[in-house]
Amino acid sequence: MAESPRIAQAVLEGLEQVRGWQEDFYRDLHAHPELSHREFGTAGKVADRLKTSGYQVQSGIGGTGVVGVLHNGSGPAVLLRADMDALPVEEATGLEYASTVRATDADGNDVPVMHACGHDLHVTALLGAAQLLAEGAEHWNGTVVALFQPAEETGDGARTMVVDGLAERLPKVDVALAQHVFPVPAGTVCTHSGPFLAAADSLRITVYGRGGHGSMPQATVDPVVLAAMIVVRLQTIVSRETAPSESAVLTVGSISAGSKSNVIPDSAVLQVNLRTYSEQTRTAFLEAIRRIVTAECEASASPKPPEFEIFDRFPPTVNDADATDRVAESFGAFFGDRAISVPKGTASEDFSDIPTALDAPYTYWGFGGIDPELYREAAEQGRVNQDIPVNHSPSFAPVIQPTLDTGTQALVVAAMAWLGAA
Repeated sequence: MAESPRIAQAVLEGLEQVRGWQEDFYRDLHAHPELSHREFGTAGKVADRLKTSGYQVQSGIGGTGVVGVLHNGSGPAVLLRADMDALPVEEATGLEYASTVRATDADGNDVPVMHACGHDLHVTALLGAAQLLAEGAEHWNGTVVALFQPAEETGDGARTMVVDGLAERLPKVDVALAQHVFPVPAGTVCTHSGPFLAAADSLRITVYGRGGHGSMPQATVDPVVLAAMIVVRLQTIVSRETAPSESAVLTVGSISAGSKSNVIPDSAVLQVNLRTYSEQTRTAFLEAIRRIVTAECEASASPKPPEFEIFDRFPPTVNDADATDRVAESFGAFFGDRAISVPKGTASEDFSDIPTALDAPYTYWGFGGIDPELYREAAEQGRVNQDIPVNHSPSFAPVIQPTLDTGTQALVVAAMAWLGAA
């Protein structure tokens, strides 16, 4: 372990050569984004690069997933993962290589498409790290598994790969590693041990009333009023049923009901999003939502029981303590004071479905993508939230360097904590 940062530096000696194609490859990916489960062009480019680097490649796992395996003697097997999909967002970065792509989404709608979350960076960094590890194979022993996952944004890409027999296609994995670009200064790497990202559940709740004329409310059961009471009461799950020491977020993001001001409708639909950090809290929240909605429907004399549909489920990301400490130590030795510890966040990610299915410990970290000087100025003025675009923003535009170098270095340094350990 003590030798691994030095060995990582030896592997990274080829970074300048890799950088020569990486930056153009990144611009091309950014200009040609693809929606979840439709990453066919991206997957093809990934497979070609992996084959050129000498990896045994399997494509089409879970639809568009790609895996490259490189055996290099006896030793640990390290899985490195990147996600490939983009978002239905219209780009407003003004970049020369900005996306102008439009596509048809899963509901048949024509939508703009943008890499607004940095998955193009993740793919490019992992391909660079994969090449460096292949070319520097004399410095390490073991197996590298480079996994490129579809459909992280919809929360089911990892599961589709697992269901498609991912575990049977891979050697036994000793540790799984992944990263994500964050809206923090480029050049930094950010680790966190334990619960890091929240589980997320989206629910579609339909409640029923009895429609009628707005002038005769006594002959109706108004589902709009019912929905309003539910919204208010749901807020008490966090404020009155959750310990102050336990973090959780509940959002009612959408209410749909009615079509005219003087018509009381027959039903209302609420869309609710829930973020929790433990299965116990998650279960308690889902039960509380059902209890409150059902009780409010009964209190309003609703003619039909409510209906619940759960969609877009994300698992929690709970970083293994030993694996995280190992990576953090290597990052500290390699990056110095640019390696920092960060608090947990309420974003969500489906990566953990993969190591869970493989019965492997994992850790997931962040690396910065914002121009350091721009971030410093915003911080000094107390305007980070106003001036620094975040992931999923149409203005989210990570600077190519040092972001790409840092993402590539981080993957190599983390992998070598196992592959290059003395």
